[in-house]
Amino acid sequence: MRAALIRYRVMAYVVGCLLVVLVCVGLPMKYVYGDDRVVTWTGIPHGWLYMILLITAFDLGRRARWTWKRLLLIALAGTVPFLSFVAERSATKNVRATMARQERVTPADTDSVPAL
Repeated sequence: MRAALIRYRVMAYVVGCLLVVLVCVGLPMKYVYGDDRVVTWTGIPHGWLYMILLITAFDLGRRARWTWKRLLLIALAGTVPFLSFVAERSATKNVRATMARQERVTPADTDSVPAL
């Protein structure tokens, strides 16, 4: 589950940064100055990488056994500027707590023989 969390976190940051640049820099440049280069160079990659974010979020959600509601909210966070960072933090906190619970339940050393 650690690898799935890392993949999701990387994609959440990349998609979030592209969306912030797109909305805070690209759209004002397009509509105020008529220059749509930033929109083109960040909007298209954001769209493609958002699809990869959805795949990584689904993979992590399946492994962490999230509800469909939580998974949907995490997925939609990539469409609102700055919200992907909040969702990533929430997901990371949830997954780390889940992993800690699993480690407590699993015996630390399965090879040892109990003493009589």
